[in-house]
Amino acid sequence: MAFAMFWEILWPLILGFFLSGVVQAVVSKAKISKTLGDDRPKTIAVATALGAASSSCSYAAVALARSLFRKGANFTAAIAFQLASTNLVAELGIILAVLMGWQFTVAEFAGAPVMVTILVMLFRAFLTPDMVRQAKEQADKGLKGSMEGHAEMDMSVTEGPLFKRLFSTKGWTAVSHYFVMDWAAIWKDITGGLLLAGALATWVPNHAWQSFFLTSHPLLTKFWSPLVGPIVAILSFVCSVGNVPLAAVLWNGGSSFGGVIAFLFADLIVIPILDIYRKYYGKRVALFLLGTIYVSMAGAALLIEWIFQATHLLPRERHATVVETAIRWNYTSVLNIVFLALAFVLLIRFFRTGGLKMLKMMDESPAEHQKHHG
Repeated sequence: MAFAMFWEILWPLILGFFLSGVVQAVVSKAKISKTLGDDRPKTIAVATALGAASSSCSYAAVALARSLFRKGANFTAAIAFQLASTNLVAELGIILAVLMGWQFTVAEFAGAPVMVTILVMLFRAFLTPDMVRQAKEQADKGLKGSMEGHAEMDMSVTEGPLFKRLFSTKGWTAVSHYFVMDWAAIWKDITGGLLLAGALATWVPNHAWQSFFLTSHPLLTKFWSPLVGPIVAILSFVCSVGNVPLAAVLWNGGSSFGGVIAFLFADLIVIPILDIYRKYYGKRVALFLLGTIYVSMAGAALLIEWIFQATHLLPRERHATVVETAIRWNYTSVLNIVFLALAFVLLIRFFRTGGLKMLKMMDESPAEHQKHHG
């Protein structure tokens, strides 16, 4: 079951990471922190847009947010950037469309800015200068988290016209490096998500999910599902795009539309990342992030479901692509072969341009990374 789901999402993954690599190759991380110096609406909008152009790896997004904060970015803007980095990226939208339908892609891309807006409002209401000071002092200690070397790497090409940069030797090299680095960053989450989704789809009967999501009470489940969806995400330990197969299982099992969206949003409050927040910003701020992000994602998911219901955009059937147990010769297989060829070309470029040395630096701390950067 897990392998069949992997085969179903293989070409969207390759396409998504390729597009992500293209964007990262022309967006300089060095310039991002200079544009995120406050929490004005315009700055938050820029932070959200830049996050969408960043890597989809949750751990790399968290590490990069701390790096931006340490370099002078506003704390609220840095967290907004972090949320967008995992919820507005191309690969997530493509996989959602393939596995679950275009409605989930639209809901994800419409709901993420709503979630950021709610979070910013909560930060303005409850985040105190003393908490920001504590977070800065803790962040400056430089305690090691995860994927910090990956977050610090900046291979972007910024000189010359856009297309000339992309098709230049340096541009193509940067795309290949970002492509492989992103795969290396989240392969564990993808594998874990597929295995967990396969196990739950196989072993947990639908009536158990229906009881959990209170599907016998249609009105109650609309409020209940967005509240428990993030809790399922926290306990599943799966983040980034690896949680999409499990989201498909939850949708088929009876979760409300908003509950699935809340689950997808919750990749940045899984238990390992909460522990990284503790190391990066201290226990008090980590708990604050847990509470505000949870409220933001549940509120945004509930609002999006109401909007989709009012506009008659809610999916009428629950047939997410998670029940195929056999691989067949169809358009999916053809596309997988085509995009595997693209991945092979990018891998060759990666290995020929010193990619292995950079790969070893992915989990280094910023100090270690800086030591080797020259």
